[in-house]
Amino acid sequence: MRLAFLGTPAFAVPTLERLVERGHQVLTAVTQPDRPKGRGQALAPPPVKEAALRLGVPVYQPERVKRLESVEYLRSLAPEAMVVVGYGQIIPQSIIDIPPLGILNVHASLLPKYRGAGPIQWTIVNGETVTGVTIMRIDAGLDTGPMLLKSETAIGADETAPDLGRRLSIMGADLLVEAIDAFAAGRGALQPQPQDNAQATHAPMLKKEDGRIDWSRPADRIHNQVRGMQPWPGAYSSFRGGALHVWRARPTEAGAGHPPGALVRTKPLLVACGAGALELIEVQMEGRKRMPAADFANGQRLVENEILGSVRI
Repeated sequence: MRLAFLGTPAFAVPTLERLVERGHQVLTAVTQPDRPKGRGQALAPPPVKEAALRLGVPVYQPERVKRLESVEYLRSLAPEAMVVVGYGQIIPQSIIDIPPLGILNVHASLLPKYRGAGPIQWTIVNGETVTGVTIMRIDAGLDTGPMLLKSETAIGADETAPDLGRRLSIMGADLLVEAIDAFAAGRGALQPQPQDNAQATHAPMLKKEDGRIDWSRPADRIHNQVRGMQPWPGAYSSFRGGALHVWRARPTEAGAGHPPGALVRTKPLLVACGAGALELIEVQMEGRKRMPAADFANGQRLVENEILGSVRI
């Protein structure tokens, strides 16, 4: 099948790879422009561009896909269908109208739950134990289009957003190829199912403040925040006037009788929460490297009952 592919992050790469492996004609990989990255701010290509060049797929990097020249470029390719995976820009109606079979999207949640830019992160932050991927046909709304296929998976108790994202990217690639193969074979087995808007929830784009730890919350909720807010903005608290990032932790039942944010114990490093305590396993002080919490406690000469989060950052 003649396809146009629109995607940007690493999450989209397995889908592009599977489409090429299955022999579909991927006419172009539309992706975001190269952006400055790292301390040197050198221009870095998005993961989809790197994959497309490796696979021999032409790359197109418009600043805004809604501009007339981008729309005309895609129309000139005459794709039968388009595939969108984490492209990062809203697809205008002028592009939605181009492919006769429509635009298929890999969404990393069980729609209609967690519509929006951050479904993987918010699924974990909110303590869900099951998630999945949905193949939907894009319409003019925000992840509101009819659903074609779904696949579920359990979320591990200590699984982070990057870990889950890697698994869902593979699941999504397999499911998307199944849908495209069905269209290519002319089968009518895929019947679009409308979403129940009454059951919809939103997963907004992450903000820096979403990572700030409120130690008055229960330990298990903070643990979910630590897992879900990776790799950015991370879960963090103030400590001695700076920011302390928490990268790995586990909830415990300790902490009774201590105010939230108090260091209950330094070996292991336990912080009292609104209910229970959080054992810090891997941390990073602002401007320093990530390290085991035990090394951090020794280097900082921590004392019991010292408070985290007392200074706003």
